Amino acid sequence: MTNEETGSVTGTPDKDYNLVWFVEASLSNALRLETYIQDAEREGDTELADFFRRAQAASRKGGEEGKRLLSDRLSRS
Repeated sequence: MTNEETGSVTGTPDKDYNLVWFVEASLSNALRLETYIQDAEREGDTELADFFRRAQAASRKGGEEGKRLLSDRLSRS
């Protein structure tokens, strides 16, 4: 037996599991970054708040792209 899980245990192939994980991680990151933005704003650090906003936008974009891809793939199965 190998350390690699290829869907035999979870019933979900790695590539599908990876996509689900990526969507969850991206959207969780977008949510977490909201706290970081508020912290930076509270301290008056607009440069850092803007940096976190850009990171949050990238996380949202990744989450949205992943959701679209996941939806397309689920509708084909």
